[in-house]
Amino acid sequence: MKKSMGSRSRVAVRAAAVAGLTAALAVSTGLATAASATAPAKTPPGLSCETGKHAIDDYTGYALCRNNGSAPQTFWVHLVCGWSPDIDGEHVTLNPGQSGQSTAHCAGLGTGIGEITVQP
Repeated sequence: MKKSMGSRSRVAVRAAAVAGLTAALAVSTGLATAASATAPAKTPPGLSCETGKHAIDDYTGYALCRNNGSAPQTFWVHLVCGWSPDIDGEHVTLNPGQSGQSTAHCAGLGTGIGEITVQP
């Protein structure tokens, strides 16, 4: 069956509308966070930290930090959770030379972790 020019135009317009709506939804809901998810997390001064997702659970994130300073420091992990509310992990206080970990878990109804940061 041969499509008419009007039919092809409607298909093209619909495809463009769907693509535009998909892009708008991705930006507004936080799905377009590939750049921020791959950017290194900013670490508070005096701490050296490693952040990441749990090996078998994409909804659990962590910050493992060491206090390289000369005074006690408190930190916590902050997760950007897509469709679910963002969440903070437990506050951890480290004396000089100590290491510790803060973890948090995004709600299962969301899209998982979009970004992990360490908060002072």
